[in-house]
Amino acid sequence: MTGIFYGSTTGATEAVAQDIARMLGIPDSDIHNVAETSPDAVAPYDFLILGSSTWGCGELQDDWYGFLDVLEKKDLSGKYVALFGCGDSNSYPDTFCDAIGHLFEALKQTGCTFKGSYIPEGYGVINSLICNEGQFLGLAVDESDPGKTDSRIAAWCELLKKG
Repeated sequence: MTGIFYGSTTGATEAVAQDIARMLGIPDSDIHNVAETSPDAVAPYDFLILGSSTWGCGELQDDWYGFLDVLEKKDLSGKYVALFGCGDSNSYPDTFCDAIGHLFEALKQTGCTFKGSYIPEGYGVINSLICNEGQFLGLAVDESDPGKTDSRIAAWCELLKKG
């Protein structure tokens, strides 16, 4: 069972969460805004899709802080985690989608297995926390290049379906 957990201030990350859910056939009841959800809500899911926009100089969306403080202390062994985020590569090239990197760093010691990394193609920026060994750690949605958003979400969802 898959659950999507997101933090969204302007609605962009929420919209991406809904698009991912639609493409993966995840019901609305399994889409959770972390501002309104307890971290204990992750328990029944074996696959977690986590999303955050990046704010300021590479920070998580505000609603994630309390949620992530609890989540990073949980044993997530046996769970798969995929990460996505929204950012603006034109205005913030050095911290583009760094929230994904923050989520990754916080959860890498929990025993989970990460999915959804890929070699970035068609991005002008690849030097932020989102990169690890030449791959993006998760789906990076570039608000400064909205014409590619739908195809990037679709390609990432196909990657997740393949395992």
